[in-house]
Amino acid sequence: MAGKLYIVPTPVGNLGDMTPRAIEVLKAVDIVLAEDTRTSGVLLKHFGIETPMRSHHKFNEHEAVAAVVERLQGGEVMALVSDAGTPGISDPGFLLSRECRRHGIEVETLPGATAFVPALVNSGLPCDRFVFEGFLPQKKGRATRLEELKAQPLTMVFYESPMRLLKTLQQFVETFGADREASVVREISKLHNTTHNGTLGELVEYFTANVPRGEIVIIVAGCPIVAAAKVDKYAAFKQKSAKV
Repeated sequence: MAGKLYIVPTPVGNLGDMTPRAIEVLKAVDIVLAEDTRTSGVLLKHFGIETPMRSHHKFNEHEAVAAVVERLQGGEVMALVSDAGTPGISDPGFLLSRECRRHGIEVETLPGATAFVPALVNSGLPCDRFVFEGFLPQKKGRATRLEELKAQPLTMVFYESPMRLLKTLQQFVETFGADREASVVREISKLHNTTHNGTLGELVEYFTANVPRGEIVIIVAGCPIVAAAKVDKYAAFKQKSAKV
């Protein structure tokens, strides 16, 4: 009988965000696949979880997937965790989940922490519909992707490191314009969690004078002209349909 894979979110900051069910699952499985066993080791120790761990990160994921699937087919039950947040969201996890599905192995993802959701809601920008971009390409393809997003009418969500934040904001100004509304949220749910709202130009000015630290989520408003045009087109369609 095949085993089962649990995908378990872990806190992005405050350990109090760990759910009782996540703790229960991590205690019950045969092995925990961890992005960094040192980081996850601290978490497991905090909650008294003694389940053995095995490394599963982006540098060994392609090679490790086949062996993990084979063990799951043999009946083992495993849990996959990343350093913080939900595995698969800008973290290792997609490949393993896909291969498990392909081999008929049950996968269950627990609800839980992910950084971009509170950042998006907290930004005050429209969040009924949005696009999640995660980390942009660092070099090749970066300018092309930004140009493709220039006319995106929906709110956009990006992840960025503190070292590249200022440069990224400057590139956003060049592509989207200095007046585009945005929000920079750092250290979600941690002690020094901050949210800075304003135009991209204002955010460049702020982070030029204030060096950022910690994990960062950038929320950028969609293109207002394209968004307005889509609303007008939809309103005209509804008006025409009502007459019919």
